[in-house]
Amino acid sequence: MYLMDIEKRLDKYKLIAALITDVYSSYGSVINTRTRRLTLQKVIRRTETEGIGFLTKTLPRLGKALDKALSEELPLNCVELGFKPQPGTKLPKLFGELFNRVLHQDGTILPDPCVNSIKHLRQLLYLYYKYELPYSDEQEQQVLSKFERTEQELETISARLRQLGDDVAEYTTSTRRSPYRQIDARAKDQKEVVREARILLSRLLAFFDPKDIFPRHGPGAVATKQQLAGKYVWNNISAKITRVYPLDEFFFASLGHVCDRLEDLTSLKHEDLPARVCLVPKDSRGPRLISCEPVDYQWVQQGLGNALVRLTETHELTKFNVFFTDQVPNQIAALFGSETKRYATLDLNEASDRVSLELVRLLFPSHVYTYLESCRSSSTVMPDGLVLPLQKFAPMGSCLCFPIMALTLWAILTAAAPDTDTRESIHVYGDDVIVPTAYAENAMNQLESFGLKVNHDKSCTKGRFRESCGMDAFNGIPVTPVRLRTVWSESPSPDVYTSWIAYANSFYDRQYFTVYEEIVEALFRVYREIPMKVKGRKHDPYPSLVEVPEKHLPRTSRWNKHLQRREFKVWVVKASSTDIEIDGWSMLLRYFAEAVGSQNRELEIKRDQAISSSDRSTREYEDWRYYNPESAFSVRSYTRRDTSMLVKRWR
Repeated sequence: MYLMDIEKRLDKYKLIAALITDVYSSYGSVINTRTRRLTLQKVIRRTETEGIGFLTKTLPRLGKALDKALSEELPLNCVELGFKPQPGTKLPKLFGELFNRVLHQDGTILPDPCVNSIKHLRQLLYLYYKYELPYSDEQEQQVLSKFERTEQELETISARLRQLGDDVAEYTTSTRRSPYRQIDARAKDQKEVVREARILLSRLLAFFDPKDIFPRHGPGAVATKQQLAGKYVWNNISAKITRVYPLDEFFFASLGHVCDRLEDLTSLKHEDLPARVCLVPKDSRGPRLISCEPVDYQWVQQGLGNALVRLTETHELTKFNVFFTDQVPNQIAALFGSETKRYATLDLNEASDRVSLELVRLLFPSHVYTYLESCRSSSTVMPDGLVLPLQKFAPMGSCLCFPIMALTLWAILTAAAPDTDTRESIHVYGDDVIVPTAYAENAMNQLESFGLKVNHDKSCTKGRFRESCGMDAFNGIPVTPVRLRTVWSESPSPDVYTSWIAYANSFYDRQYFTVYEEIVEALFRVYREIPMKVKGRKHDPYPSLVEVPEKHLPRTSRWNKHLQRREFKVWVVKASSTDIEIDGWSMLLRYFAEAVGSQNRELEIKRDQAISSSDRSTREYEDWRYYNPESAFSVRSYTRRDTSMLVKRWR
């Protein structure tokens, strides 16, 4: 999308002007109107000269330099970033009034910086950081080349890890030591860390049955390109999978299903098909690379991955340290760490691509590794047709990527920790890691010694700035900016409608009222009527704004005599669905996988909660055990991806 197209869709100058107005107005007479006008002129002039990249790339670079200064990692030097400095200082003239309240003239942080100025600066600098603009062919090639380079690096790392595995076997037979003795982490070499990490994962997975799973298909695309109902008709099932996951038990609804398909089984292929690399939009910095898995691999990966997540989030060893469905513990730890400096936040670069197959083989118990390896794609097809053998365990796109990556990080860091307090203070959510600050340097060294790569630019180990799982905090105060992602459109769009209502409400909550008014004015111009949030209700069943003028409130109403309430016709997002008729056995298989499987997963969670909570009665547990709610699930109905639409509904 070109700059002029964006200008037609939403006047970015109005938006940035509104933000500058809100920011500078909050300082009253301290910053005058002339200064505000000159600042806006500078931003407009540079945007016109450099294009949209000034907002999406140049300003965020200055923001990252500010974050490093706040973290006491590196003083800010605006000249190196392409900004004109204030006379005799390293601080930029642009937004200089705010920078002067945060940093010394040499670019280091003040003893008592203004937190409001930090919050405002980060909002100004990161506003368009993640704007989802189309990427160039050059950016696409850079991502693909980086993926291939990582595979080459993993070949060397894997050879070293294989040798390490042999050394550990020798080391284990020659020494008998407790994995929980008090010892300085610096005294632990790799062999000792591997041994203790193996013990931890063996304890976690001791009673885990990799065959006690509910296989299912994921919502995404697959390498073999089946869609919707086509995923339930098997044309190929890898022999590597069926060696441990028998065909009749895991790919058919029942033995009757197998018997009725005996003729089809003779033509069923058993090839080990490769995955397929896909590039999906991320933001203006370039695309995100994911790997679409073959349909037979995806089927088992979903079941095994979900079982590992349930175990990890309920096991005494990990339930307070490793998280998959809740980011709040990491966010609270980041907030607390920014205030006390007791906790550091670590971020990994290419985390999913650097967990090698050899590392998983080295750490995970053999009875689990056998099943993990059986449903792992051993190669992937690049966009140019090149089949690339994979050294990594699983690229992003596999359902096993996230849980195995998190457990690997947790096991290494916990095994290398010097004491019990440090182990209990480790938090892992994907590639977002929180450790005690005193342990941070050693933790990064340990991770990198196993072939992982720490993103030092986003890791916060000093100062009072921390960021993890969407929480940016300074000195115990959230300073997370609103980052625009969805590109505005003057045509009605469900994505634009929901996203920009959310942006407007976030700006309102941060008291950027002029920005809020600019966004809602644009929304009213396209969508006419938008409902207002109901006071006291935490979540509305439809997108709604914090404040709406009377003339833009929905007017068409009716009285619902069944629910005894007044309802209005409002915009809601409706996913497009279609009914597809397939053979009865395939529909039954889908029912078992999606309807019954999801109910059983919910029951397991409730059962675990009932057993672990002292105030749950036995009667409640029995009720949950035999609970079988009616469901609106239909085996004939399929939701089409990326076909959502805006429709008017009574609400």
